[in-house]
Amino acid sequence: MAKTVGVTLSERVVAGLVVDHQLVGTLCSFPEASDDEYALVELPAEGIVETMAAQVLAAAGKARDIAAVGVGVPGLVRNGAVEEAPNLPQLKGARLAEMLAAALREAGIEAPVAIINDADGFAAGIAASIGKLDSVIRVWTLGVGIGYGRYPLTEGVWEGGHTVVTLDDKENYCGCGGRGHLEGIMGHRAMRLRFLDLEPEEVFAAAKTGDARCGEFKRLWHKALAAATATSIHLRGPGRFFLAGFNVRFVDMPMLKDYLQQMVKMSPLQSYSIEIVTDAAETRVIGAAVNAEKVAAG
Repeated sequence: MAKTVGVTLSERVVAGLVVDHQLVGTLCSFPEASDDEYALVELPAEGIVETMAAQVLAAAGKARDIAAVGVGVPGLVRNGAVEEAPNLPQLKGARLAEMLAAALREAGIEAPVAIINDADGFAAGIAASIGKLDSVIRVWTLGVGIGYGRYPLTEGVWEGGHTVVTLDDKENYCGCGGRGHLEGIMGHRAMRLRFLDLEPEEVFAAAKTGDARCGEFKRLWHKALAAATATSIHLRGPGRFFLAGFNVRFVDMPMLKDYLQQMVKMSPLQSYSIEIVTDAAETRVIGAAVNAEKVAAG
């Protein structure tokens, strides 16, 4: 069976060898300490590529018959290049697929490299983990920003976190500077800007105790997610939606489903489901490898 290597790039570089859509062996990562969140931010683009190549080699072990390498990267990715990378700005404009492929060739691995948005890779990993590689899978990742992933991968920008969910002129907390965006309401960074006197977890805790301001925001937060999900349903149709990321802890599923039911009224579109999954590095690595395998197969 074909051997592929999946890589996910965020605060860390994590790589793993994947065979038949399953991880073989252990994951390799840099930095090894999970709390060293600035290690990659301080590296230039070339340094990040060298780090990724080293982790690919470590994951591959003695194997050099690697069929493909897949990388999930946060940001806007098209045609193997990173067009926008808010969390790793040094990657903006980098032709990452070419750079990594060249670094691997020098190390003795001749394999095509496929670069995708990390949320799309996560969606592919979920599809593989539940045995639904023939289905459409969509995922929202709730973290510092808001990611939107889709499997199978199709042409398009798919920056779902920047879906416009409100026309309120005061809603301008999104990191991109845009007004009315989902991320400007739900993103961790945006919540901290909105509540300068409270951390996000304190906001939701206060909402439970009846605080009016925090309760109003909790409803807005869930309405925003419901609105963006309803928009996806009205554009692409119903299906399975997954929620992941460190801020799924704030999701009130009955509230979310109630708002979504109010927004999707056409009976042919009501066969959707929404559920929470664990955001595991293994899932993202497998997803990146699944995508690379598909690209290599043409």
